[in-house]
Amino acid sequence: MSNILHVNLSSIGSLLDVPSTLSKPSKRWHLAFATIYCSRALHSLLNDPLSNNKNKSRKLLLNTPPFVALDVKPCSGFSDIDQTSLTDLVKAKNLDQLLELGGVEGVAEALKADFKNGIHGDVQDVARRKEEFGSNTYQKPPPKSILHFVVEAFEDLTILVLLACATLSLGFGIKEHGVKEGWYDGGSIFLAVFLVISVSAVSNFKQNRQFDKLSKVSNNIQVDVVRQGRRQQISIFEIVVGDVVCLKIGDQVPADGLFLDGHSLQVDESSMTGESDHLEVNTSLNPFLFSGTKVADGYGRMLVTSVGMNTTWGEMMSTISRETNEQTPLQARLNKLTSSIGKVGLAVAFLVLVVLLVRYFTGNTEDENGNQEFNGSKTKADDIVNAVVGIIAAAVTIVVVAIPEGLPLAVTLTLAYSMKRMMADQAMVRKLSACETMGSATTICTDKTGTLTLNQMKVTKFWLGKQPIEASSSIATNLLKLIQQGVALNTTGSIYREPSSFKFEFSGSPTEKAILSWAVLELDMDMERMKKNYNILHVEAFNSEKKRSGILIRKKADNTIHVHWKGAAEMILAMCSSYYDVSGSMKDMDDGERMIFEQIIQGMAASSLRCIALAHKQIPEEEHEIGEGPQKLKEDSLTLIALVGIKDPCRPGVRKAVEDCQYAGVNVKMITGDNIFTARAIATECGILRPGQEMNSEAVVEGEVFRQYTQEERMEKVDKIHVMARSSPFDKLLMVQCLKQKGHVVAVTGDGTNDAPALKEADIGLSMGIQGTEVAKESSDIIILDDNFASVATVLRWGRCVYNNIQKFIQFQLTVNVAALVINFVAAASAGEVPLTAVQLLWVNLIMDTLGALALATERPTKELMEKPPVGRAEPLITNIMWRNLLAQALYQIVVLLTLQFKGESIFGVNQKVKDTLIFNTFVLCQVFNEFNARELEKKNVFEGIHKNKLFLGIIGITIILQVVMVEFLKKFADTERLDWGQWGACIGVAAASWPIGWLVKCIPVSDKPVLDYLKW
Repeated sequence: MSNILHVNLSSIGSLLDVPSTLSKPSKRWHLAFATIYCSRALHSLLNDPLSNNKNKSRKLLLNTPPFVALDVKPCSGFSDIDQTSLTDLVKAKNLDQLLELGGVEGVAEALKADFKNGIHGDVQDVARRKEEFGSNTYQKPPPKSILHFVVEAFEDLTILVLLACATLSLGFGIKEHGVKEGWYDGGSIFLAVFLVISVSAVSNFKQNRQFDKLSKVSNNIQVDVVRQGRRQQISIFEIVVGDVVCLKIGDQVPADGLFLDGHSLQVDESSMTGESDHLEVNTSLNPFLFSGTKVADGYGRMLVTSVGMNTTWGEMMSTISRETNEQTPLQARLNKLTSSIGKVGLAVAFLVLVVLLVRYFTGNTEDENGNQEFNGSKTKADDIVNAVVGIIAAAVTIVVVAIPEGLPLAVTLTLAYSMKRMMADQAMVRKLSACETMGSATTICTDKTGTLTLNQMKVTKFWLGKQPIEASSSIATNLLKLIQQGVALNTTGSIYREPSSFKFEFSGSPTEKAILSWAVLELDMDMERMKKNYNILHVEAFNSEKKRSGILIRKKADNTIHVHWKGAAEMILAMCSSYYDVSGSMKDMDDGERMIFEQIIQGMAASSLRCIALAHKQIPEEEHEIGEGPQKLKEDSLTLIALVGIKDPCRPGVRKAVEDCQYAGVNVKMITGDNIFTARAIATECGILRPGQEMNSEAVVEGEVFRQYTQEERMEKVDKIHVMARSSPFDKLLMVQCLKQKGHVVAVTGDGTNDAPALKEADIGLSMGIQGTEVAKESSDIIILDDNFASVATVLRWGRCVYNNIQKFIQFQLTVNVAALVINFVAAASAGEVPLTAVQLLWVNLIMDTLGALALATERPTKELMEKPPVGRAEPLITNIMWRNLLAQALYQIVVLLTLQFKGESIFGVNQKVKDTLIFNTFVLCQVFNEFNARELEKKNVFEGIHKNKLFLGIIGITIILQVVMVEFLKKFADTERLDWGQWGACIGVAAASWPIGWLVKCIPVSDKPVLDYLKW
């Protein structure tokens, strides 16, 4: 027994000695064989026939020296091929590598997939494939929680300063007045901060969740696959490597793979490459299929070789999923503004602090009884501490007044309201900030395919003889019949009409669909009737070499035989010796007339039309040879019937939309993968190129030329470029980067995967909701739901409205802040007291600003907004017009309120408490009246259209009611006294004077040089 064991262990030792020269697959096989051998050897010892006593042999085994344990990695069963090879094979379109792997059959065998029956598709099989090759999903960041948006809101500098002020105010308030009354000031600030954060976080969170839901539904495409010989529909996310997928016209290719079999399969790779030409897929020259592309023609089956992150689509998704912290132009300006105001506030607060402390410690302040507050060593320590705390609290209040804490809330409310309104106008906003950024856009870079055009072929030119035909009624009867024969019978397309409807569905290649739809809708062709009246004798199918297709038919009514040809115009023209004129008469074609037809064809080509010719000849019976072998159609002495020009048409209303954008001072640039002639023609038709610019070499360039420019040349020429043809996605990205470096605010529209990098880089990315790919949507800020470029002009108008509304609010807000800051500073420095308490100031800042924001945010877009130039990055947020308006109103308020501060008691014959209430009430009512002035920055008539804005009038009413409650009923909380009718009338009269002042001020002209140029920090 020991000898047997020794021999077996020796054998095991030799098996474990794996040569280092072996390849990785060979090593796996070697270890697998060792495992099997070991198990069998040990098993044979347990059942040794030489041993009569099994217990003895088992005991022997148990007492043997320590044995060797093998850690063999279980093989997945796909050892003949790995994911890297599969990924590289398709991405590089490497036919040589495919041949090395044994062709498509070899790859299918290595992936354990059957050509006909597909994979097994049971749970274990699918799980094993997912583990080995990955799942058909991309790495999406986890959904953001509400906490994320709360933390994001806390990152705002304004919020942090306010929280610091609230903490100080709360501490000083409790120290000075005790917990019962001392919490009012600090608590009010905390309430303001809480409201701002809540509204901002909840709004952003809801928008994020809303888009996530929409994205999940739109992404879950159903795909036809064959598993275990059964054709079934599964989710695109469930597709695995080795699956056999069935593709038909209109399907999206769900993963990278190889063509198995099919007929006339053509794919539209415009979403990947930007090229609108369809690419033929076949077994010999191009068996490669890419995820995200669409089937344009034919049908077929594919073998999936790469899914998810191993595809080009997956790679693109992973590169754009990273978040950037780039600020929008308005956010950058607001931060600069609040920072500048904060510096002013801190400086003023520090001055007040110093002045009040000096006044106190030099004995220049008196208490309520008229006694000197500080008497050197005689003053109690507690009294000194309370006095100092009060002085610091006054300084903190000035900081609170200086920082416009209503601004973040106002911007959020404005954007949220506008976003809802834009949804009704077919624009879904993914990022709130994109609303206001769109108002600053100076340049729009747009793709052609699917954005400016419908991505559908359409007949736009039709020539009979040497004359263009506008109406089908002018076509001779005999010609009309010939055209209908040639179109209805010589086609691979088909027409489907629902029995209960007049709607037609056309299928086939884009060219076939264009000609069929033209013949049915314009020429009243009945395809079914045509097919019943004729027998098809022979077909010569279209191919890319001959660029034509022919058909031989016999008319059932009289047994006459006809041949029809259709194809590239120059090819068909060469086969013709005569032509039909517009009256239907046949005429001979001499060299001069042939040249005329050639010029017509060249003219169509220059207009980026695909020119198709129809030709016909009646064949005498004796010339028609009936035989079993392949027949050849007559290719000479034909008669030209018609010339048809086909174009991928511009979207309806796109020219008007482009003109609207240009009128608003926004440059529209077209960036496309099409050739330069097509691009030039489409750009001219859309109005992007104006008359005289078509042949300008600086206005129209190719992507390769733009790419080869030096950085200096690009920066110099980028503004002059209107059209960039034959561009790659990186050319588009390069242009966006150049424009941004020159100070432009760039919007990019697009619907394809190739647009994603530029959409992400741009200030505003606009994607198409219907034809747009998921990659484009994920990269965009706004989704145009109806895919209409005309909606871009609407978005631009709304963006300007948002920007204008925010400017109105800033003017309104700063008027409040400047007036309050100056009044408190002057009063504190001169009299040693602050007339407006922290609670009163926060009442103005919070209630007035929140309601004011809502009132001014609800203004709808006006035509005047599209008559102004865009506001670029370099222009100041507060214009000279705004400075003029706000300084005039603030100055008036300061004069009136300081007069009340120093002479109010004698003017009205009241005590100090009532005087302070009069100041507070007048201050608030001034803001109410000034809210009307803020409705228009330049126009003198501030009441125009006010009856249409019910919300504005409602808010004004609510504000007045709340102010009455504050003054008359919340005496203790607001530190006010009741006023009589005369005092109320005086307050209203003083405040109402802001209307005529506003009208007069708008008569004052202002210079173009920004005021902020003199106030740089």
